[in-house]
Amino acid sequence: MKCSRCGAVAQVALPSHHSGFCPDCFRVFFSRQVERAIHQHRMFSPQERVLVALSGGKDSLSLFRELVLQGYDVTGLHIDLGIPESSPPARAKVEAFCAALGARLTVLDMTREGLPIPQVKASVTRPICAVCGKIKRYFFNKFAMDNGFAAICTGHNLDDEVGRLLANTLRWDVAYLSDQGPSLPGREGFVAKCRPLYRVSEYETAAYAFLNGLDIHVAPCPYSKGASFTRRKELMNRLEIESPGAKLQFYESFLKNARAHFEAAEARGGAALAPCRSCGYPTSAGVCTVCRIREKLA
Repeated sequence: MKCSRCGAVAQVALPSHHSGFCPDCFRVFFSRQVERAIHQHRMFSPQERVLVALSGGKDSLSLFRELVLQGYDVTGLHIDLGIPESSPPARAKVEAFCAALGARLTVLDMTREGLPIPQVKASVTRPICAVCGKIKRYFFNKFAMDNGFAAICTGHNLDDEVGRLLANTLRWDVAYLSDQGPSLPGREGFVAKCRPLYRVSEYETAAYAFLNGLDIHVAPCPYSKGASFTRRKELMNRLEIESPGAKLQFYESFLKNARAHFEAAEARGGAALAPCRSCGYPTSAGVCTVCRIREKLA
């Protein structure tokens, strides 16, 4: 196969785009997909300060590198979850990556915050992945609000977004479907949230990380075994093999034809939010989830 852009030998085949690229042209392709997502959904401008959530994996590090190269004013935020077997190596990868890139980084340690995930897991009955996600979103948003960032970026790729959309559609979960999208505007108590990698697949971010020599954290979280999102990704990947381009078409069709209806429905019947009585974070429960967990552990 020849590169669709320059005619050299292609090393990355992309059936969903009816294309193949050499390494240099694939980097251009990847960059343009990120740029298109940012501009199409008016995520942020080069003049605005953007916070990027860094886990140490291929997606977040690839996104951060690309935003730096495109000239955006970005700062990394890593949350050390306090999981002995996985948090120290992930943190080390992020710190080394940002040092080599000459980029700004802040690390928040959940053990110092009184919320180490092993202790949280032992104290809750809900699936730990859902609780951990809430804790991370809480601190990402709080740090961004406290430090005047215009937006928070996460490394969710197309596979992540389509897997989430499939799950929410199977449940017809209006609240979650109303928030499903690559860009959510800021509102009272919340900074805007953006997902500039929504147009690129997990394979494509892996190829980008490999071709650019990124030293990523690859070990899975020890608590993620059996998580449902992995099975949903596998289902959509089988469909993609049979119908290349199906994942992006499914997601873009939802954004074009359905998202606005769910946003309107949620606006009519969604739960009212008020500041948490303990920390001020927006919640519908009087005291937010994170404060309830913190009190329980204390």
